[in-house]
Amino acid sequence: MTMTKFDWHGASLTRETPVTADYRTTQNVRRFLAAQTGGDIRFDRTFMAWIRSGAPKTMGDVADELVRRGLFRPAR
Repeated sequence: MTMTKFDWHGASLTRETPVTADYRTTQNVRRFLAAQTGGDIRFDRTFMAWIRSGAPKTMGDVADELVRRGLFRPAR
C-alpha cells in the first residue's frame, strides 16, 4: 500500500487536519494560521522544531501553540 503525500499547498485545512511527516509551511498553511490567530504570524526555529518533533498534533494544536508563544501580531 502506497501512502500519498498530503497536499499542503492546496488542501482545505481545518483544526482537525493532522500534521504529517511531510509538513510544509506553505502559503496555504500561513493563510489558515493567520485566520486562526487573527493576525500576522511569524515562525522561529524553536516553533518549527516543535511542529516537526514527530509528536502527534493537528493544525488546531499548531494554531494554539502559535498563540501561546505569542508568535503573531493582531490585525489592526
